[in-house]
Order: sequence, then C-alpha cells, then structure tokens
Amino acid sequence: MSYQNRQWFYVKRPEGRVGDEHYELRESEIDASLSSNEVLIRARIVSVDPYIRIQQHERNTYDVPHPLGIVQRAGVVGEVVASASPLFKQGDWVSAYSGWQLYARCHHSELTRLNPDEAPVSTALGVLGMPGRTAWFGLMEAGKPRPGDTLVVSGAAGAVGSLVAQFGKRAGCKVIGIAGGAQKCAFLTDTLKLDGAVDYRAHPTLEGLQSALQAATGGVDVYFDNVGGMITDAVIPLIKRRARIVICGAIAQYDGGLDTPDLAPRFLQHMLFQRATIQGILARDFTHRMDEMLQTVAPWVKNGEIVYQETYVDGFDALPNALNSLFEGKNLGKLLVRV
Repeated sequence: MSYQNRQWFYVKRPEGRVGDEHYELRESEIDASLSSNEVLIRARIVSVDPYIRIQQHERNTYDVPHPLGIVQRAGVVGEVVASASPLFKQGDWVSAYSGWQLYARCHHSELTRLNPDEAPVSTALGVLGMPGRTAWFGLMEAGKPRPGDTLVVSGAAGAVGSLVAQFGKRAGCKVIGIAGGAQKCAFLTDTLKLDGAVDYRAHPTLEGLQSALQAATGGVDVYFDNVGGMITDAVIPLIKRRARIVICGAIAQYDGGLDTPDLAPRFLQHMLFQRATIQGILARDFTHRMDEMLQTVAPWVKNGEIVYQETYVDGFDALPNALNSLFEGKNLGKLLVRV
C-alpha cells in the first residue's frame, strides 16, 4: 500500500522575510512497506517556531545552517497509519521531529507516544513540549525566581513567554509582561492575571518604552528575554543588584539580522554596576530532563491551572506563510498548523 505524500523542501536561503519562494512543494508516493521497528506516521499538526528562522542563516549559530534541498525540519504531532514496531499500533498518537511533510517513515526510537486522555495532543508541541521545557527550565534554572522578585518577560503573549509569566506568578514573583498591542496586553492582565503589561507598540521610542517599564516595575530582578532589540535596550538599565537575565530568544534579530547583526544593547556597564548575571538557554540543554518538567507541569495543565493559548492556521500549503507570520506578531500563544 502507498500514500500520496506532500513535502515542503527548503531550497533557497532567505536574506530577510521568509516566504513561499524559499520553499518548493513536492508530491510523491510513499510506500507503507516497513522494515523492522519502523513506523509510518501521518502528520496532523505541524509546529512553526522562531528557531526555524535561526537555522536558515548562513553562519553557524547554535547549529550549522539548515542544508538546502531537504524537507524543512519541525516538530509534528501525528497518527500512526502503519507499524512494524511492537511499541506502536495503527491509530496511536505520537510526536516526532519529522518536519514539513504529510507522511514520514520513522524508527520507533524517534517517536513519543501521546495519551489524548491525559492532555490534548497539541500540547506536545506547546506547554508540554519544547516551549514548555524552555520556559520551565529557563526560568527556574537560569532565572532563579524568588518570592517578591520582579520578573519582566518580553514576548509575554507568545508560546514560551506566556508560560514563563505564569510560572513566575506561581513562584511568587511580581510579573510584568511586554507584548505588542492592546489585545495582547489585555490577555496578559485579564487572562493570565499578571501584575502589569506594557505595550511596546504604544511606546515607539527607547526613552518612552523605558519610562513605561520603570513605572510598571520599579526595577527588575529577573528579565526573561524572548525578543532582544530595542526592548532589551530599554529593560537593561532598570535591572537591580544581582539581577538575572535569561536570553532565550532575539526574534527582533532573526528576520535577516543574524548574519549582519545590529550593535548589541549597551548593557555591559549595567552588568558590572549591579553585579548581575546573564545566561543564554536552549531547550536542547534540558531534553534529558523532560520527565522532570512533565511531572510538575502536566498536573497543572490537566487541572486547568495553567493557561495555554494556541493559534491555528489551517492547510499544508500555509506552512511557509505561517512561519513568516511569527515575525509580524499575529499569533497569541503557540502557533500551529493543522494539516
């Protein structure tokens, strides 16, 4: 038996905004004849994440550049349609890193079984997946939040930031979120119950943004940075003594700015004066501790104690533009594509 496969191949390196012209959609048949311990999965939900754009830059970052001419890599939730493995059967839900393709032949060691009765399967790409792992360990291990600390989170309405903000509240912090637009800021204060929100779009100058942050925070103990750029320039002078700065992302630089980056924020003197620490974190650093995170966070999700927002785009053809939309701030929470 064979299936009609569709695959997005990454064929041209973008210099700025990524789009359809950097990909080629190909169709072919995939044979369901499997070797021992192989599993054929059919993608149902595909993740689009900012790190994809990092991998498309020409220079080495924390990875070598994504090679041209291969299927775009990405996390996927799918169903097993055929199995030659004793561990999986037809109809099982799984997560995999099988990329932008409808069907993928995987070794069973590449798959994680999902239980729809415990949590919606989409959470494997969000709060109970890579974004959740990033948020939990990034804040708890690098940020070291303490009761009474003031935590500022940039990109606070995004997949990682919205979780960091909630974990910070549970740790006893005063949490101020930074997001773009009144709707997202209302989500932060009304739904996530943060202590305040600053709309960076309402403060287009560095001085104006810094003044608004000063008024909202009174000073910053922990800064969890998902954005970089002018927002980070505005936050750094507000740090307190022995502040902890967690660099999780710099999405302001991803859209063409990594190969020829802008000047860094002028923060080194503030780091010296306040004897602060700054640490970069990646989700992969904590992959081996995934069970530890799930033991703590999964019950919160099951009991409805954590808000996880998902924004869906429908259609396999929409994948390149969905990735592009991350840099326009259109999504609330985790951006997913239903295929």
